[in-house]
Amino acid sequence: MKKILVMAALAICSFANAQKGTILVGGNIGYSSETVDYGVGETKTNQFSFSPKVGYQFHENWTVGGEFTVSSANDDNGAREIKDNDFKLGAFVRYSVPLNQTFSVFADMGLGLQNKKRTIDGPGNDYSKSKADGMYVGVTPALFINMKKGFGLNFSIGGLGYDTYSYDNNGPDVSNFYFNFGQTFNIGVSKNF
Repeated sequence: MKKILVMAALAICSFANAQKGTILVGGNIGYSSETVDYGVGETKTNQFSFSPKVGYQFHENWTVGGEFTVSSANDDNGAREIKDNDFKLGAFVRYSVPLNQTFSVFADMGLGLQNKKRTIDGPGNDYSKSKADGMYVGVTPALFINMKKGFGLNFSIGGLGYDTYSYDNNGPDVSNFYFNFGQTFNIGVSKNF
């Protein structure tokens, strides 16, 4: 089953119906919810993200443009609550290969700056705020399904990336490498103008 999902994801990730000299507008909306029972209590995590992008298709296979992401996460275990607000702003380049009139595969490579604000609220006086700035770079393969006149759906199942955060007030420096093919699933829409 995993092999089929990986093959489907790779097929989906490499499809896009690029039209030379047009503007591409698209994006993803994501939501996840997770409940973990540690035996002594549950932790509930909810996350929402919105990731629009705009690009210019200067070649039948190449698009370049800008992207940003706004996301919010909330972890609650009953005793304390952690809220994260993230913002990313950067650029992307897309290489797409049409498979036929309906399907295309593409890969987006994005890089840019990111910002995180975290609030921890607990019992008594256990309250803190922190802020971090950093950068990100990532590659995401995806599949594009052309629905009608350049409007379509994008599907991806993960990617490869690296990001960093440097926290204010002598906080830690964090770097993260991820390879999450088959572990995530995203649906987006795009339109060529």
